[in-house]
Amino acid sequence: MSELSDEPTLKEINALKRQLNWGEIPAIYQMASIAVGDIDGILSHGFDSAYKQLLNKERWNLSLLGGRKDQNGQITVDEKPQIMLKHVFNETHFELHCFPVIHDGYVNSIVKNNPQCPFIEWIPERMQILFRLSNFLNFIVYAIQKGDHADIALIKFAYLKVQSLIVYLQQYFTVVEVKGRSIAHIYAELEKRYATNSTDNLYTIPLNREH
Repeated sequence: MSELSDEPTLKEINALKRQLNWGEIPAIYQMASIAVGDIDGILSHGFDSAYKQLLNKERWNLSLLGGRKDQNGQITVDEKPQIMLKHVFNETHFELHCFPVIHDGYVNSIVKNNPQCPFIEWIPERMQILFRLSNFLNFIVYAIQKGDHADIALIKFAYLKVQSLIVYLQQYFTVVEVKGRSIAHIYAELEKRYATNSTDNLYTIPLNREH
């Protein structure tokens, strides 16, 4: 297998990486692949991630949202909780942060039993960082400078996975704003800075450019 399908799975990308490297997978790729895999399975993980906490309607302020439980314990609401999302890159990691909206403002501190907060309690240390791609900035630079098709495909997969998770959140929340530079933006910026002739034949990430 030397080519990938239009929508490859992580398993297919990893198989291509092994093929291109004669069975050897560089440590920097392996770390990135594991981190992306954690995002790929975030809704099926058994542990109570921040992402799952956000989707747990038992944690929502039903009085504010016009919520109710039926006889089977299913919760419905008249109004979706309002949140803001932010792409965050630091020196090494990529993260997606979430902030509840209160009075048209974004909350970045502990809030408990506030009748205007869409959640019963909001604890940033446990709930703000929805997921993290560790050392992903270094991996993007590596992929641009001396990577292969599998490296670029993994970056594209990560970008599309994050976008799909945001779309999934929009089914349950009113996402009033998505701030920050996405993986695609960072890739484009770093490609201008680090690209050499060796990257001319690599796949290009399709960009949905925010402003």
